[in-house]
Amino acid sequence: MTTQTSEFVHSFEGRPEFSLVRVTLPAGRTIKAEASAMVTMDTNVSMKTRLKGGFRRFLGGESLFINEFAADRFPGEVSFAAGLPGDMHHVHLNGETVYLQNGAFLAAGAGVDVSAKWQGMIKGFFSGAGFFLVKCSGTGDLFFASYGGILEIDVKDGYTIDTKHVVGFSEGLEYKIGKFAGYKSFFFSGEGLVAKFSGSGKLWIQTRSAPSFVSWIWPFRPVRQRNNNN
Repeated sequence: MTTQTSEFVHSFEGRPEFSLVRVTLPAGRTIKAEASAMVTMDTNVSMKTRLKGGFRRFLGGESLFINEFAADRFPGEVSFAAGLPGDMHHVHLNGETVYLQNGAFLAAGAGVDVSAKWQGMIKGFFSGAGFFLVKCSGTGDLFFASYGGILEIDVKDGYTIDTKHVVGFSEGLEYKIGKFAGYKSFFFSGEGLVAKFSGSGKLWIQTRSAPSFVSWIWPFRPVRQRNNNN
């Protein structure tokens, strides 16, 4: 399916398990993407690497660099994919703001400012997502990715979700980090911490979580046998 937006024509392939997005750049237009996200690009598309976010973004677990792709004299195509298998989503911002978890940002138009937002020590530490969110604001196309499928939820009052499944949310939503239930449930139920959202806006969640997959696969990892012979 090809989608025409006010900025770029783009199409998704391989959804939802192994998503890739192809973006057509008009002549003279630029798109920026997370470092290492580029899969292919036409020969007439040029790339520049810029420092973005400085030391604060580094603390948040995000890359220090963003790559900018420009179609210099003729239209050109560039494609992007995330490091983990999963889905992708597109929103067109019109002077709006979306907050993404670390690692979810994929690419955005030149009119979208991408920066780090301090969550606060408690929120950042207990959410398991680092101390920063990625703040995307302005006007233009925004692409983000997840591990697993992406579901869009319209929140009108309140919503509770395991922190490991949050992909992003729109401005107008606030959240608090808390336990799923009491301490007994917290330690023995297998449920982790939850984000309790309030307000009105859009929430994007992922159907799988990387930490849960790592926990599942951990017993099957190769283990080197220790040689006890002297």
